[in-house]
Amino acid sequence: MHEMGIALQIIDIAKASIPADIEHPQVARIHLKIGKLSAVVADSLRFCFDIAAKDTPLAGAQLAIKEIAVRARCLECGHGWTLDGPAFSCPECRCGRIELLSGRELDIESIEIEEKDQTDVA
Repeated sequence: MHEMGIALQIIDIAKASIPADIEHPQVARIHLKIGKLSAVVADSLRFCFDIAAKDTPLAGAQLAIKEIAVRARCLECGHGWTLDGPAFSCPECRCGRIELLSGRELDIESIEIEEKDQTDVA
């Protein structure tokens, strides 16, 4: 399951992104963009992330995953379309020279950090 390796990389990147001047940081949410062709199973990634984030500033953080559709463009006629299944040619001109425009993403879009309130209540 390569999702554990991905989860560990997300944790490393997120921890490195926390400003040093924030005391007791807590990451609330990590926004990800994952393409349909990336071969990442979102539920498996969330499961692995929850396990790997334990005892870190990311413990309890939510992974907000935005799935990116597979888009292609014909290199002959320029037609663009969203793929629903395997595509070997342009639906307009039937040319086999196509370029994938999206669907392979695996990006951290943003990280939300909360500061824990450490004041004593009297």
